[in-house]
Amino acid sequence: MGYVLPEDIEQAKQMDLLTYLQNYEPQELVRVSGNTFCTREHDSLKISNGKWHWFSREVGGKTALDYLIKVKGYGFVEAVETILGRAAVKPPVFYRQKVTKVRELLMPPLNDNTNTVERYLKGRGIHPVIIDYCLKNKLLFESRDYHNAVFMGYDPAGKARYGCVRDTVGIYKGDLSGSDKHYSFSIPGKSDTVHLFESAIDLMSFATLELFEGRDWHKDHLLSLAGVYKTKRKDVVPIALERYLKDYPQITTLRLHLDNDEIGRGAVSGIVAGLDGQYQVFDEPPRCGKDVNDQLRI
Repeated sequence: MGYVLPEDIEQAKQMDLLTYLQNYEPQELVRVSGNTFCTREHDSLKISNGKWHWFSREVGGKTALDYLIKVKGYGFVEAVETILGRAAVKPPVFYRQKVTKVRELLMPPLNDNTNTVERYLKGRGIHPVIIDYCLKNKLLFESRDYHNAVFMGYDPAGKARYGCVRDTVGIYKGDLSGSDKHYSFSIPGKSDTVHLFESAIDLMSFATLELFEGRDWHKDHLLSLAGVYKTKRKDVVPIALERYLKDYPQITTLRLHLDNDEIGRGAVSGIVAGLDGQYQVFDEPPRCGKDVNDQLRI
């Protein structure tokens, strides 16, 4: 195995993928739209806002070095030497992409049907009525390459702004590149009450429980917080909730169905402190199990 100096490694890391391809492999670049590109060899590899993500392999990065190693299969030393060698022959002209305030959501290629996702969600106990509603309202899709579940979030104008991918056979889950967590997965209602959950599946599980109880599951607002996290601050309102309360000012009551664990309990305390008495807040954790989906299936 060869050896490269630390300063050479740092120099190689400075080159982003768009700059590398525009300077040394321009034939590989295909503009998808606006500020987004893909490669001619891999149409599911999207480049946007200084980052790249290869949806069919669920890998991504920022630099040309990442790309040569993860996509082209180069060894580390070979990748560094390739970048520096090309730069020595032809110094690169850097094409830094302008990061837009409204990030462009990069969708994976979608499957022709949603059979795998429907089967997965039914296996988690979700009622077909809830699944059908989400499919018809474009809140739920199935990716083509790995048949993952893709849960969507929209702004009040109906523009897709958030996407969360959930593996239907393994444990992988993550946000789509360009996702804005201000607009996470939600089902708007008609009342002055919003129910809060840590995930889209917990939200759909609650809707299923309401359906089983014979209640109007669509009356109240349902909002996934796209995960909650442990922080040092004691008064943190998740950005998804903050945005939702601004978009739906008629809401006066919050019902929290967060997980029965340290992080979930801490998030409840943070929300209560952060809202500082402006709303009625009820802590309603799952009656059994760790989360609402556990409660549904136990």
